[in-house]
Amino acid sequence: MTSTSTSRKRASAQAGFSATELIVVIAVVGILMAASAPFFISYLRTSALKAGAEEFATVLGQGRQLAIRNNTSVCVLTNASVAQYKLGGCGAGSTVWTGPGTDSAGFIRLQNRIRVGPPGQFVIFTYIGTANMALDVPYIITNPQDGSMLTVTVAPSGRISIP
Repeated sequence: MTSTSTSRKRASAQAGFSATELIVVIAVVGILMAASAPFFISYLRTSALKAGAEEFATVLGQGRQLAIRNNTSVCVLTNASVAQYKLGGCGAGSTVWTGPGTDSAGFIRLQNRIRVGPPGQFVIFTYIGTANMALDVPYIITNPQDGSMLTVTVAPSGRISIP
């Protein structure tokens, strides 16, 4: 009986990790984290750009739905990091739409400091949801942190895509 209790005492006294083992594990984890940091930062920037393009495609889609729902044409104006809906077209007689997601002036602010270009570009959706133009309208979405770009395209049929 004494030999069993002595071996149990030794086993419990030797349980755990030595300081050297812990330092080696921490060093290996640190090296792996340092090696993967550039990939992680690149992933974050790419996902922010993709999210910005999807957000802008949603803004365009909401403008299209607004035109269909109100049975009128809706102009979607863009300038840098904001968009605005105008009911009745882009002319002087049009009215700025304010509602959910807009401020008091009718501006929809895009997140993550994403920029939309070219400045002042617009698309007009008709009451049946088509875009009032002959060719595809490309919008360039730019991430200001690294200058990476994506394109959001509006087809004459009103289809919005991120190729």
